[in-house]
Amino acid sequence: MKGYLSIDEIVQQLLTVENEFNRYCTTLTDEQFFYKPEGKWSPAQQVKHLITATNTACLAFTLPRFLVRLVGGKPNRKSRTYEELVAKYNLKLENGGRASGRYIPKPIPASYGKEKLLSQFTKAINRLALAIKRKWDETRLDKYIAPHPLLGKITLQELCYFTIFHARHHLHNITIMTGTAKPA
Repeated sequence: MKGYLSIDEIVQQLLTVENEFNRYCTTLTDEQFFYKPEGKWSPAQQVKHLITATNTACLAFTLPRFLVRLVGGKPNRKSRTYEELVAKYNLKLENGGRASGRYIPKPIPASYGKEKLLSQFTKAINRLALAIKRKWDETRLDKYIAPHPLLGKITLQELCYFTIFHARHHLHNITIMTGTAKPA
């Protein structure tokens, strides 16, 4: 992806990454999906982490705009492009940035069910995509900001980009963990 994405492109990318994520995870056995290597999250925990992050992001798109403004304030700069946002996120990770607090998923037993967890992820992405499509347009995404635990205050445009990249990032981690991809 290059530059700035339209609302339609954002929604399409969200739905595409959700589909790729679920398609890949359904190929994993329960043993692979719920296996937690030492010092890492299981694929199931990564899905739970994405559900929490996506549901939190969704608040910025479903709350009344005056509350979003009250919490975030007004942006003092233009939105970063997708590439710029990804570069900033990767730099934060390289400098030791990690999930914290409620974004750290607890271990998930296999009895929870892979299909249930993946269904929750699908619902979270679909809810976010629908909220963006129904309530927002490109001009407004640049005019509102939301707090991000690692990136600080980011525009709603950037929050969309982050959500897309974040899911791709964790899908890549899962493919490495399960031995079907080589590290980038």
